[in-house]
Amino acid sequence: MNLIGDQVILDSGVVTADECLHYAMNLPTSVVITGCDSMQVLEQPLTAARTFRPMTAGRTASLLARTARFSAQGTYEPFKTTHRHDGTYYNPAWLG
Repeated sequence: MNLIGDQVILDSGVVTADECLHYAMNLPTSVVITGCDSMQVLEQPLTAARTFRPMTAGRTASLLARTARFSAQGTYEPFKTTHRHDGTYYNPAWLG
């Protein structure tokens, strides 16, 4: 799961980093992995972990409803709709 989409999802202004992380931690997974390239970015998941409480069904539904229009457009998911995060596109030799 790409929790924050390389800052793109946060740029939408629809969700916060904590909401993204709390949603991922609320799913039936054993591990949630997030990238950390600076101390500020490292603090986000640590804060989210410290403040996490299982989400109620109503809170989950509210978050999904708020993000539905944005996720349907694909605008904030360039890892799915563009070559921006496609390493093999930029390095075709990797494919042999």
